[in-house]
Amino acid sequence: MSAKVNAALPLEYQTEQNRMNILGFWVFLGAEIVLFATLFGVYGVLGERYAGGPTQKDIFIVKDVMIQTFLLLTSSFTMGISIFEMRRSNIKGMLMWLVFTLLLGGGFLFMEVREFIHYVHEGATMQTSAFLSSFFVLLGTHGLHVTIGIGWAILLIIQILQRGLTPVTARKAFIFGLYWHFLDVVWIFIFTFVYLQGLVM
Repeated sequence: MSAKVNAALPLEYQTEQNRMNILGFWVFLGAEIVLFATLFGVYGVLGERYAGGPTQKDIFIVKDVMIQTFLLLTSSFTMGISIFEMRRSNIKGMLMWLVFTLLLGGGFLFMEVREFIHYVHEGATMQTSAFLSSFFVLLGTHGLHVTIGIGWAILLIIQILQRGLTPVTARKAFIFGLYWHFLDVVWIFIFTFVYLQGLVM
């Protein structure tokens, strides 16, 4: 028996299964919030325990952090346009903006890896201090999520090219969009409470 389709709703919400899957993903994001809140809490406790090692002011490079922030926040904008084009049933436009999102996310990851390499060359590793341990775990966890997101986006693009735009592929794209926007929100907190606060302390 085929799923009942409500054509009056946006494509990703047109079946009951889609609506349940989207709700389930919101629950999953709730668990992710708990994860990152825990990591932020650990960093809040350990962020000033330097053990004689470098501090935030010693290693943070403002220009690189600003570039990372620009890349990731811009990718959130392009992701929003991709979903907008999806709702207009414009597959070409949707995929174009999704590819832009992918490229911006890749640029962000490149900058983050380069940042970590710089820290290691400066003698700032996870073993150096409690501050650096909590810092690398927090940013590494976010970076891992971005990496997963890039892989997810590639698979999503392949599936849309193969199957076209259907309620199922639209739901998958919408859920990916929620995930990507969530990572952008997490980065805003990292930028504010790790980098900005660390530089003014």
